[in-house]
Amino acid sequence: MPKSSSNILAMKLLRRNSLKNLLLLFTLVFILYIFGVFHHLFETNFYDEFHYPYDGDIEVFVEKLKHNITPDVKPINMYNYNFDKNPSFKCFNIENLRLVFLVKSSPENFDQRIAIRSTWGFERRFSDVEIRTVFLLGQKNNMILQQSVDEESRRFSDIVQGNFTDSYYNNTFKTMMGLEWASKYCSKASFYMIVDDDYYVSTKNVLRFIRYPSNYPDYLIHPMTNIQILLKQRHIQQLDDLELPDDARLYAGYVFNSSPHRHMTSKWYVSLTEYPYHMWPPYVTGGATLFSQIALIDMYYASFYTKHFRFDDIYVGLLAYKTKIEPCHCSEFFFYNKAYNKLNYQYTVASHGFKDPKELIHVWTEQKSLGNA
Repeated sequence: MPKSSSNILAMKLLRRNSLKNLLLLFTLVFILYIFGVFHHLFETNFYDEFHYPYDGDIEVFVEKLKHNITPDVKPINMYNYNFDKNPSFKCFNIENLRLVFLVKSSPENFDQRIAIRSTWGFERRFSDVEIRTVFLLGQKNNMILQQSVDEESRRFSDIVQGNFTDSYYNNTFKTMMGLEWASKYCSKASFYMIVDDDYYVSTKNVLRFIRYPSNYPDYLIHPMTNIQILLKQRHIQQLDDLELPDDARLYAGYVFNSSPHRHMTSKWYVSLTEYPYHMWPPYVTGGATLFSQIALIDMYYASFYTKHFRFDDIYVGLLAYKTKIEPCHCSEFFFYNKAYNKLNYQYTVASHGFKDPKELIHVWTEQKSLGNA
């Protein structure tokens, strides 16, 4: 082969290899981009200097709103939905209302709501404890479905429905509707629990938890030993003095310390423009969250000065962070489906994964017979 022909062939091979390498490099960069690797490089350290609009101390605004005083700075965030269904009488003239369940549901989940009404949401579960249950719904573009919801509302008078589309990315609207409804129409309850309709809940354990949240379930497992130690450590004479005080700001459940999802294929993807920090503030997973009265009302009014975010548990975590409410972690709130047997749900407060109403009824009935629900 002539030397010139050999050189031409070598150049062609070199050009082809270069193009192949360039294509591989481009593919690699594209994959890294899709999976958010470059996003992480440009994140801001959460602990250095956190800012989230409204950029400033909002506690003075919250206090003024709680006392019907107009703050000096206008709110930056107002949820403008209306209550299409509102059982505003639900908490009327009830003394010593202990607990309100605010159940996030979807219009078509009739069977789940029926099951909850007859199990953990049953309002007369305990004769000496006042409990109320309402279901939080948005709307679907389905006239026949809505007519069924209308009939259900007439029958049970426990549906709170807003005029926004019921969808995953509108969960913050649903959660904030629950906080608004509670603040306006049921503000005298001691505690509130926002919970999804595919959860098992032990009402008995909820009531146990809110007595001594920082020591649950230890005080039940080793009652005398733990209580004696606590009394001695805190120089307290009586067990009653360990109970959560009325002015405590309790925001409790399973607490996460996690990072934003930066890979673009995730339904939880968050861009740097939306949220530039490498960590979320500590937050309680949105499936089951407990609030004391003061915490719920403070966080509702804090939403007036906190930019909307589409993931409700993150948004509530932002409200807590901006109002200096520290989340209280309890490992007996399960954000996943805790494997079930008769004996391992004794102290379980809540567990995810009960979409099947028959399964919920079976588990709850069995636990009730064992004294655990």
